[in-house]
Amino acid sequence: RSALARTPGQLAVLGRAGVVDAGGLGLVEVLGALARALSGKSSAGRAPRPWQRPPVPAATAAESCPADPVAGPAFEVIYLLEADDSAVARLRTRLDALGDSLVVVGGDGLWNVHVHVDDAGAAVEAGIDAGRPYRVRITHFGSAAGTAPDTRELVQRAVVALVPGEGLAELCTEAGATAVAVRPGEPPASGELVEAIRRAHAREVVLLPNDPELRHTAAAAAEQARTEGVRVALVPTRSAVQGIAALAVHEPGRRFDEDVVAMTAAAGATRYAELAVAERQSWTMAGICQAGDTLGLIDGDVAVIGGDLCSTAETVLDRMLAAGGEMVTLVLGEDVPDTLAERLERHVRGGHLAVDTVLYRGGRQSPPLLIGIE
Repeated sequence: RSALARTPGQLAVLGRAGVVDAGGLGLVEVLGALARALSGKSSAGRAPRPWQRPPVPAATAAESCPADPVAGPAFEVIYLLEADDSAVARLRTRLDALGDSLVVVGGDGLWNVHVHVDDAGAAVEAGIDAGRPYRVRITHFGSAAGTAPDTRELVQRAVVALVPGEGLAELCTEAGATAVAVRPGEPPASGELVEAIRRAHAREVVLLPNDPELRHTAAAAAEQARTEGVRVALVPTRSAVQGIAALAVHEPGRRFDEDVVAMTAAAGATRYAELAVAERQSWTMAGICQAGDTLGLIDGDVAVIGGDLCSTAETVLDRMLAAGGEMVTLVLGEDVPDTLAERLERHVRGGHLAVDTVLYRGGRQSPPLLIGIE
């Protein structure tokens, strides 16, 4: 432990970061565990953690070192990054604000990034903003002290779904999935998704991000879960209605790969739309919108600009069904009246006789209207 405490003075990069050598720490932990196992006694003090500055006097390392083995940030994030030098300077500032033990080394467009943070997703997103991160590795330093171990028997397969709104979360839970509610403007971090995968307590997990902007976060969470021995497949759903379609064909009894292929096919066969209210004047694919206009987004792009929710929804439905469809899924937000749903159902029946309509309530924090066409 005394030798470990001296490592920041032996390597300049450790001294600048104010951390001890991580490999040396690992060796001290192994030797300490061996000593405790053989003697039956706990050692006097523990080694300094990688994210903690070591005590200055090496002779008092044992007394100074904290006894809590899980103090500090929860995750270690490491990735390679292709980025310009100017972007890396901004990245360092951003990551330094997120955590500690920051090391960014490299040059000529290729960098190695290492940081300890509580929000692993934000650290990965910072890399995405700076350039192209790859070989992302996220390691959880351990569960909080005092947390009881999960003694439930592992199930073979589970589904974890990210959904906007409490109503959709309840719907997914009733279908047997582990739901992660996504609040507007507060995207979940990858650590939160890893915890959801752990709660599912399964050997195999199908992960449904249901939002293109959450795909990188979900991928980082899946990679972390794989290091913990869970087989995870990420189905690239881009909307909650695609997630509903995937969940509808989920069969835990068939082979994992076959189940993932069926869920991916169902999601891919579902076109999606969302109705929202414009917050400001802006240019869109459908022209200039004004604040307060109702926007109809089809497959992520603004396709219709309207004055009210109902007429805009009818136009969106007609455009989508012009390319064919067998089932319409409507997910209504909390403040949308039932009369709107009834009118849209009549509209579909009147113009498309062979098309069925299914209605769900998205509940609080969900968009005003989501539409799926299968």
